[in-house]
Amino acid sequence: MTAQGVVPLAEIVRSGFTEGWHDGRLVALAADGSVEFAYGDVEAVMMPRSSNKPMQAVAMLENGLDLTGELLALAAASHAGEPFHLEGVRKILAGAGLDERMLACPLDWPLAEQAKLAMVRAGGDKQRVTMNCSGKHAAMLATCVINHWPTADYLAPDHPMQRASRTAVERLSGEQVHHDAVDGCGAPLYGISLVGLARAFRAAVLAAPATPERRVADAMRAHPEYVSGTDRIDTDLMAGVPGLLAKGGAEGVQAVALPDGRAVALKVGDGDHERRAVGPVLVAALRRLGVEAPVLSRYAESPLLGGGHPVGAVRSAI
Repeated sequence: MTAQGVVPLAEIVRSGFTEGWHDGRLVALAADGSVEFAYGDVEAVMMPRSSNKPMQAVAMLENGLDLTGELLALAAASHAGEPFHLEGVRKILAGAGLDERMLACPLDWPLAEQAKLAMVRAGGDKQRVTMNCSGKHAAMLATCVINHWPTADYLAPDHPMQRASRTAVERLSGEQVHHDAVDGCGAPLYGISLVGLARAFRAAVLAAPATPERRVADAMRAHPEYVSGTDRIDTDLMAGVPGLLAKGGAEGVQAVALPDGRAVALKVGDGDHERRAVGPVLVAALRRLGVEAPVLSRYAESPLLGGGHPVGAVRSAI
């Protein structure tokens, strides 16, 4: 273990030579909530990034938001900006008597390459509604309208919406927020441990039916394409592993929970901006927990190319 509490999680193998590693931390919980295995300092503070979103959606339901199905999944999403995502975000806003001009998330392109190309070809530019967090922002605004809270400053840390989000994160993770930050979308971000993140996902899948946390988990699992998008890891895993709840975040964060309470949370230390280490490491952890499904083979390795042809892979080192 290094001084930073990280260990090698994935190795980069090119033409049979290990040319590098992705370091990080990982924790896996057993069905009873105990730590089944761990790598690195999993009690250290980390930023869950968009893996926070299911917890933030729980706070919205606890404060009167009345979304179901794909629109509730979209409230917890890092969507790809595909047409059906944008239609859903606009439905959430319209249901509260608002429009996309109220969104305070940054202007951005869709994450889906085809959706971005279509916008460019049509002469379009970055929009707030196409930013991957716009579903969460639309749902936060709708919650504000229901409670007669101000909408202009809904991202302020002391706004009732954000105080409720913080409370939900602390309750579900079972620990106090250790550090306050600002996420990429401008919303408050709450630093907890990997163990706390895994506990939060475990709590969501084990919650009683019709509770806010179970409603969020059920909506995400029933409509995974709204949580992420076409051909993305969260979508594929939730569609391919029965009962799995999954939500990734920026800077190499990923959390999942199985319906019996087993859970995994990981953080790749270098941010893994191409998401090439997250899949192999997560697959290795799930297989170690006894999970098998055809979809896992798709993400067990990330290919490395040489001259446009596969010459190696990023693969798990755990």
